Amino acid sequence: MTQMLETPTGTFVDRRHPENATIVPPIERRQFGNSHEGLSPEAQELAYAIDSYKLRHRRRFITYEEMLTVIRSLGYHK
Repeated sequence: MTQMLETPTGTFVDRRHPENATIVPPIERRQFGNSHEGLSPEAQELAYAIDSYKLRHRRRFITYEEMLTVIRSLGYHK
């Protein structure tokens, strides 16, 4: 005896595809702030490199290993 559960019509809201998505692009949430003002030039370089990495790899958040990869790509070493 399998009973199907019915959901009331119109209660599910699919937020992945909003109706007005073509008018206003959805806001991309990021791990770090969008503003790099007030950072030293070296910190700005790192911030832009991390942002570039996240965009290239379609990642909203990165791991410590990924951050180390970005840092090494900038030429830093221990």
